[in-house]
Amino acid sequence: MKKLILVLVALISINVSNAQSKDAVVTNLSSERFKAIIANDKGGTIIDLRTTEELEKKGYIKGAIQLDYLAKDSEKQIDKLDKNKTYYIYCAGGGRSSEAATYMEKNGFKRVYTLEKGLSEWLQKGFPVEKK
Repeated sequence: MKKLILVLVALISINVSNAQSKDAVVTNLSSERFKAIIANDKGGTIIDLRTTEELEKKGYIKGAIQLDYLAKDSEKQIDKLDKNKTYYIYCAGGGRSSEAATYMEKNGFKRVYTLEKGLSEWLQKGFPVEKK
């Protein structure tokens, strides 16, 4: 009887976890997954949350638009975006993108993907960047 109860609890936990992940607004992705998904999603928008100085120094992911999350008006800039579109966001190490994704989720955005460890891991993996 105890085994049956444990199995039922485990199954319920798995189903709840799966339901939550399907409805999640924010999804954190490894560099490999981020790269694969942006390559196949022509409708999504890639946003680089770093400063201009950081972009010039390290480069940026092809197709990314800059939205400096450290700028005073960054939240106003985010508010101008279409909340129904899909966004792929990244920063240097993952902190700003995590913070921005939380803001976006709280403000009604439907789908946001973050590059979990930022551009630093992307570069460590040898993935391509563009330079100005």
